[in-house]
Amino acid sequence: MSVTDKTAVVTGAGSTRGIGRATAHTLAAAGWHVAVLDLDEASAKDAAHEVAERSGVQALGVGCDVTHEASVEDALAVLEDSLPPVGALVNNAGITSPTPFLEVSGEEWDRIFAVNVRGAFNVTRRLAPGMAERGFGRIVFLSSVSAERGGGVFGGVAYSAAKAGQLGFTRALARELGPHGVTVNAVAPGLIDTDITGGALEGERKAQLLAGIPVGRNGNVHDVADLITYLCREESGYITGATYDVNGGAHIH
Repeated sequence: MSVTDKTAVVTGAGSTRGIGRATAHTLAAAGWHVAVLDLDEASAKDAAHEVAERSGVQALGVGCDVTHEASVEDALAVLEDSLPPVGALVNNAGITSPTPFLEVSGEEWDRIFAVNVRGAFNVTRRLAPGMAERGFGRIVFLSSVSAERGGGVFGGVAYSAAKAGQLGFTRALARELGPHGVTVNAVAPGLIDTDITGGALEGERKAQLLAGIPVGRNGNVHDVADLITYLCREESGYITGATYDVNGGAHIH
């Protein structure tokens, strides 16, 4: 059994400067075929085209709203017709919200949970049975340092709570799926230079944030993508239910 005859699904991998697209490239370089799911179908197709061209693997980009079960069902039906069986899932699709708790609306709270938690459920619930049946699977959740230290980086309470929800999801699912050859882990990035952080990483604010990072720099998408790809290897089958911090030492616990 080898990853070269399997597909890795990465959600929210359309953004050109995001962790998702970097992960799609790194997985492809390791031999995985890749399916990119993104709300922006054009970006998903662009990412897949880029991956196929660079790594020579099969790649497919599909428009998908992870918050809607029917959209997930349609997207996965397309990829199951076109690519080898799914062996890995990276739940990367996510949105942040800086709104302070005393100002947050119920609607915004639900929107944050819909993408980060329900979205991950919708895709995982659909793909996990096939992995369990085939006796091999790697599931990785993209959580955040905000979940561990209680915000204080970018996201407010809604974001921190949703990302913490993913950690409980990861741990409990690891227990259930372990006997079926499926590992489930979480990655908790700190300050990573992406479009989400973009404008906040300038001038005095940047200096202030970097002062608290022992390695003296913010992270980049490859720092995270390499770790995710490591967790998806066949050889990483004894690592499960774990949360990996990628934060340059900014949060040590």
